[in-house]
Amino acid sequence: MALYIVPTPIGNLGDITRRAIDVLSRVDFIIAEDSRYSQKLLNHLQIKKKIISHYRPKEETQAEKIVAMLASRDGALITDSGTPAISDPGFILIRKAVALGIPVIPLPGPTAFVPALVASGIDPQRFLFLGFPPRRRNNLQHFLEDLAPLPYTLVFYESPRRLGEFLKTAAAVLGDRNFALAKEVSKKHEKIIRSSLEQWPALLEQEIILGEMAVVIAGCSEAPPPEPAPQFDDIDDLYDFFSRRFGLGKNALKKILMKKKTKNPAGRRNHDG
Repeated sequence: MALYIVPTPIGNLGDITRRAIDVLSRVDFIIAEDSRYSQKLLNHLQIKKKIISHYRPKEETQAEKIVAMLASRDGALITDSGTPAISDPGFILIRKAVALGIPVIPLPGPTAFVPALVASGIDPQRFLFLGFPPRRRNNLQHFLEDLAPLPYTLVFYESPRRLGEFLKTAAAVLGDRNFALAKEVSKKHEKIIRSSLEQWPALLEQEIILGEMAVVIAGCSEAPPPEPAPQFDDIDDLYDFFSRRFGLGKNALKKILMKKKTKNPAGRRNHDG
């Protein structure tokens, strides 16, 4: 049988596709992130199906039971909103289904970061979607430092509670870049705010931030400078450099070089004549 991946509306219920409704109507059961939340959508669509909860803390054990059911029945995987497995549960189940040869059939549909990206006014041709960034300040700083030299547009999800700390750290690490904040995507009060990272404090003072949002940040506009060629003052500096580069002790490195020198001393010819 098959596992269908069915995106659900992220705001406006009118965003659900006819194909999604058809699949939800004819599968044998539905796998949901939160059965209570998903029941509201199914009631709106007048669909009555068995719902199996599939949430993060028990994702591994639940996936084992679900793939056993998929051996003889069709199931549809949905999340509270958007596309399953994109910053939501689903990946572990999908991976197990693939490993067992169960057909996995994805449906196109809503996801918050795509409309945020294309409407941001920031280059959408090459981008990295990075989901929710690390919560701890030090981890976040190191995470952004790794991204700083990349020329790709950076796309994140973030919560209202952590947004200020995220933008503060991004401004400090990435410098002043253009960014866009997409809130309430596909909902009544949808809004995309465009600014620069240096202006983030004023931005948060002016806006009421509710619900998870997508943050789009411009990539690095300049390629990082090439690493300078190493300079050596004496033979010990040379040994230090190569021992660090190749993980060899200085004595071991000296033995290798001396052995090479013995085999092919200076001035020796490698051919007759």
